[in-house]
Amino acid sequence: MRQVAVTRSFYTEKLGFTVTADYGNYLIVEREKVELHFFEFVSLDPKENYGQVYIRVSDIDQLHRSFREAGVPLLPKEQPESKPWGQREFSLLDPDHNLLTFGQEV
Repeated sequence: MRQVAVTRSFYTEKLGFTVTADYGNYLIVEREKVELHFFEFVSLDPKENYGQVYIRVSDIDQLHRSFREAGVPLLPKEQPESKPWGQREFSLLDPDHNLLTFGQEV
């Protein structure tokens, strides 16, 4: 993350995570059983960031609806897609271009 406040705001206000620890340059957020850790990287160039995480969920459609209602920009389409590998998924980029993909087994 480049800025703790921006990351905290995005994950709590848009994605519904809760801050479980904030050490100034190290932030931990949690939602259900998913815990994400961020460290400060002020010189990060978001266009060169290749960070990514895959999060398995139990109700992909409800989660997708909640993100759309919060105004989260989703990639690449508006609806979750069923993939050949047996997952129904959608993705988004956080403010630092970390790719988050959410999936549910079909």
